[in-house]
Amino acid sequence: MTYLERIHLEIILAVEKEGSMTAAAESLHLTQSALSHSIRKLEDQLGVQIWQRKGRQLFPTQAGQHLLNTARRLIPQFLRTESQLVQFSRGERGLLRIGMECHPCYKWLQTITNSYLKDWPSVDLDVIQRFQFAAMEALLAHEIDIIVTPDPVLKRQLKFVPVFDYEQVLVVSGQHPYKDYDHVEPEDLGEETLFTYPVCSDRLDIFSDFLTPVGRTVKRQKLIETTEIMIQKVACDRGVTALPRWMVNEFSERYDIHPVKLGKIGVQKKIYLGVRQEDADIDYIQAFLEQAQSSIK
Repeated sequence: MTYLERIHLEIILAVEKEGSMTAAAESLHLTQSALSHSIRKLEDQLGVQIWQRKGRQLFPTQAGQHLLNTARRLIPQFLRTESQLVQFSRGERGLLRIGMECHPCYKWLQTITNSYLKDWPSVDLDVIQRFQFAAMEALLAHEIDIIVTPDPVLKRQLKFVPVFDYEQVLVVSGQHPYKDYDHVEPEDLGEETLFTYPVCSDRLDIFSDFLTPVGRTVKRQKLIETTEIMIQKVACDRGVTALPRWMVNEFSERYDIHPVKLGKIGVQKKIYLGVRQEDADIDYIQAFLEQAQSSIK
């Protein structure tokens, strides 16, 4: 009978990361001969080749690439489960990792995490807000436990709960000619400099829900990571941006900025929290979802 073991997954991940069998063996605290023997035995049992050699370099075959993809998915789950078991053995409850796909929502999230940490002192909490972070894939791969997103995906493995509604608006300075407009149309932005977060355009509401559907764009797009710097540039009339109306209202107390509706009916959005179906009934995850939903009532 053929057996695929965890060590095979760890080996193929280590070889990809370290670049050679020797370095991979060292990282796994194995001898190179033991590592080679383990893979050779698996290849003999399965009747496939895992790697092919080109010079001194190893490259996965089609079968090896499939095994590598499986390892990328399963090893984080092994590590997470082990971590949780250790936490249980120490009397701890768990780890809650939150991935952000709504970068302006970080301030709102802080109001939830502050009270949640007081209510659940035995739960460790981490927020991942990297801009080029594939949060949906990370949720499916068990690298995070909750996702904050305006764009839920229909997958049977995932569950999404709505948290709050918001309107995405154009943000202009007090000197901008559009500041007194009831709304703008896509063609009105053709000569504008648009400040955005450094993510793909199809993940930015002003493109996906306003400009792109009618084949319009802006004169130039400038990427800025920090919301407040973005607001400061807009206030100095160096360009425009698009943010949730509630956020603009908060910043307008300190900066001369004005919200303008995107189109006659506006761009209406909703923020969701997503979790894996298998984890939806875990008490500390369920508590976070309930606390988030009640925070805006």
